[in-house]
Amino acid sequence: MNNNIYIIYGKDAKSMTKQLLEYADVKRYIPIKSKIAIKPNLVVAKPYTSGATTNPYIVEGIIEYLRENGFENIAILEGAWLGASTKRAFEVCGYTEIAKKYGVKLIDTKDDRPLKVNVDGFELNICSKVYEYDFLINVPLLKGHCQTQLTCALKNLKGLIPDSEKRRFHTLGLHKPIAYLNKAIKTHLVVVDSIMPDPDFEEGGNPVEKDFIVLGFDPVLIDSFAAEHLGYNPYDIEYISLAEKLGVGKAGEYNIIEINPEKKPIGFSKRSSIVSRYAKYIEEKDACSVCYANLISSLMRLDEQGLLKKLSKKLYIGQGYKGKAMDGIGIGSCTKAFNVCKLGCPPKSNEIVEFLKQNL
Repeated sequence: MNNNIYIIYGKDAKSMTKQLLEYADVKRYIPIKSKIAIKPNLVVAKPYTSGATTNPYIVEGIIEYLRENGFENIAILEGAWLGASTKRAFEVCGYTEIAKKYGVKLIDTKDDRPLKVNVDGFELNICSKVYEYDFLINVPLLKGHCQTQLTCALKNLKGLIPDSEKRRFHTLGLHKPIAYLNKAIKTHLVVVDSIMPDPDFEEGGNPVEKDFIVLGFDPVLIDSFAAEHLGYNPYDIEYISLAEKLGVGKAGEYNIIEINPEKKPIGFSKRSSIVSRYAKYIEEKDACSVCYANLISSLMRLDEQGLLKKLSKKLYIGQGYKGKAMDGIGIGSCTKAFNVCKLGCPPKSNEIVEFLKQNL
């Protein structure tokens, strides 16, 4: 497997993407007349400047490169996270406009029928549309995640499963099903957006100008690089090691090829830790990402208002607390057996803020 990782630095995402694809001669890896699927990260309906979603100019660059090299059958596939509208994300993030401009299909995987897939005895429900395409281009952000520390290539495929399966992934601890998902769905090319990601939080809000884009062919190797960039040992991210054991790719040595090293920004490897500041208030057990992220956002708002220091009880969240009555504050419908809880699946951030203010 190709262990090259190509990096280009700058701010013009569309031009940079086309240069990367040309430099790596990507067209020679794509079979003639392939049906090509592009999978960005549109987890929420927020513009890329929030640090939460894939820069649309990168996807434009990919589409233009493909068209210029004779590939016409192209679609963008995505499913936003639990409780969010993919169609709204397509609109807000600029992808509806891209679809009209280039005549590519926009496929909301939430509308798709699930297909049961067995991977080495592990069953997964996967949106069937992805199997109608011959070549998958994974376009994640290199950003932090409040539960798995990292979200990049491997985790980005969660947008290709139905919402019910996303919930089940969290009951299974995320790492194992993410690894198996990547064996069930082959990624052929990864183009990583690190122009303005949030290094702490998958929902954005703390974007950092990193000003680079990465290209590679092995999602495990890409995530290994991504983990190191955020300050982690790749094997500390469990789904990376599990995916390697399943034969999805290799997390070992990679060969970095910098196309324009003279433009490399200062502070390339720095990692911040905003989320960890708030995680100490939370007892989490199998929480869905959107529910957990909404709680983190709420604590950030309370902190901004100078009220967080008044919070004296632990906050409990996650499917692991279903049916349990505990002395604490429950967040989400899974904690409805608690004496004090905020219902919702997921509860909205602003509602959590007001609820916690009443229970300080």
